[in-house]
Amino acid sequence: MPLDVGQPAPDFCLPDENGQEHCLHDYRGRVVVLYFYPKDNTPGCTTEAVGFRDQYNRFAAANVVILGVSPDPPARHQRFKAKYNLPFPLLSDPERTVLRAYDAWGPKRMFGKTKEGVLRKTYIIDPEGRIAHIFPKVKPKGHADEVWATLQRLGLVPSEEPGSESA
Repeated sequence: MPLDVGQPAPDFCLPDENGQEHCLHDYRGRVVVLYFYPKDNTPGCTTEAVGFRDQYNRFAAANVVILGVSPDPPARHQRFKAKYNLPFPLLSDPERTVLRAYDAWGPKRMFGKTKEGVLRKTYIIDPEGRIAHIFPKVKPKGHADEVWATLQRLGLVPSEEPGSESA
């Protein structure tokens, strides 16, 4: 059954690039941006990750957690993270358990053929652990800005830049 806004986000525990386990329930009380991407070091995935990297201070200042998930193994994540200086965890889901739980694994059409693969999706999870927003078809370029604007619209982050004075 597809996930929907308002539902509890499926809990999971996955290892990051260093083998350290990250469990969704450990982030209760914070907003989580959970983004699913196909493969490290590919053009679209790099664009998306670098976008989050470039906006990272803004997310961190608002206490928002960013977690990237792909089927790549931790060692590959480690190289990708180091190459692009990514400041957030990249989680490894080689069994595709979490990808399936979040409807981020399924049929994809490429070059006229259909095959199973990662569906580029992003979920915003509120501090209570509920799905606040779903981006079902992500375009990598500008996605971090789109996520930030949605967080503001939902009232999950301040509508003004941290550190700015409001009257």
